[in-house]
Amino acid sequence: MKFKTIYITVIFACFFGISACNYTSEKDNAKKTSTEIPENNLSFKEVNGIRFYEVKRRFKNGLSFNNIGFQQVPTWVIEFKEPDTMLAYSPEKKGMEAFFLQLDHGKVYNFAREYFRALVINRDSLILQRLQVDGKVIAGDDDERSNVFCTYYSKNFIANKLKTTVGELQKPTPADTAFIKNLSQQTYRDPGNPSVAFAATQPVIFTPKSNFITVEKQSTQDYTTHRTAAYDYLYPEYKIVILRSYKAFAYRLHMVVDANGKMYVNSVEGVMPEFAESRKRMLQGITDVYLKNLLKITPGTTLTIPHSSQVTVNIVGKLLK
Repeated sequence: MKFKTIYITVIFACFFGISACNYTSEKDNAKKTSTEIPENNLSFKEVNGIRFYEVKRRFKNGLSFNNIGFQQVPTWVIEFKEPDTMLAYSPEKKGMEAFFLQLDHGKVYNFAREYFRALVINRDSLILQRLQVDGKVIAGDDDERSNVFCTYYSKNFIANKLKTTVGELQKPTPADTAFIKNLSQQTYRDPGNPSVAFAATQPVIFTPKSNFITVEKQSTQDYTTHRTAAYDYLYPEYKIVILRSYKAFAYRLHMVVDANGKMYVNSVEGVMPEFAESRKRMLQGITDVYLKNLLKITPGTTLTIPHSSQVTVNIVGKLLK
């Protein structure tokens, strides 16, 4: 399946887990500690002991989503501790974890094995630009991976000045909703086209209507290769077993499921090119006869809006013994 996968691997590593990054400055002998003041008098020292909650994480265009349906979700909680430590909340440890905070050069900091440019530091808020680093080079402004901006507010600012909650501030904006509606409209005009289908934050659900079929949603998470939980909605994968098939078979196929739950087979793995179209037609027939009748199909949705999305299906047919 031809997923639109540019940029996402590194973005996942940054925002859904702690990635490994071996970047070193070109000027190792000029490295400074975090307590020194970088350009524009921005310094974490000035906010020592204040806990900040991430309330916005957005691309350069101000949206939380990109064209492939990847959603930037604000989740981080951080706190600076003198002289050179940054605490960050760890979901695994259910508590704050300490990381060395290093000012590399200019306004670029490293902590939790990630690189950020400090744009705003004051006692009410932080704005950090996440940076993509390849070797010794920071990706430019044309690289989406270096154009993610994270906004943090202090608890006091949220409660006493904004008089709201972290949860309210973290919700998608009307602009996000309008963007997803526009992407969805494109899929309505060409529902089976994989090039306009996009990942659903609530993936397709296949619910058996008969004892003759089983469905298992398979996780592809693998933290050793930085495949995080986000992969399970960006690339949903299922194992479907037909227990009373016309013959025994096993295929791995990729399909688009549209906003009405209709399925369109677009590719099959492990098939010689000269047989690809005939195998695709055969599997479309299996899909229309077996899956359509034996499953309740709930289309994928984003912000409660149904739309076409792509899925991978490992389909197995078993003869009745």
